[in-house]
Amino acid sequence: MSNELTILALYGLLVIVILLVHVLLALPQVGLSYLASPRDNEVKLTGTAGRALRSLENAIAAMVLFAPAVLILQAQGTFSSTTLLMAQIFLVARVLHWLLYLAGLPWVRTAAWLAGFLATAYLYILAI
Repeated sequence: MSNELTILALYGLLVIVILLVHVLLALPQVGLSYLASPRDNEVKLTGTAGRALRSLENAIAAMVLFAPAVLILQAQGTFSSTTLLMAQIFLVARVLHWLLYLAGLPWVRTAAWLAGFLATAYLYILAI
């Protein structure tokens, strides 16, 4: 498996960790009954639990953009040192984004988001 596909798999695992952390942080606020319910009555999470939910939503959106770029490059057989660097930047930026989101640090979190976004965009440019 290529390094870029390994990074994609690692990011999938990171999203799973982000999901589990979100659930663990939401549990004290809403209880197990709510988490197991169909959630017809939405509860607004606050504090770190709310940030964990928003970071999860953001991580999923990033996966939706990153995965196709990597898979297109794989299908084309055009992985290179540049695609690997962009994938590495993406992964590091996403880990930082998540941690900074949980910490409630908005501007530096936005910089991490931008780094990951630009790395993903560059992968699409390389695929053209």
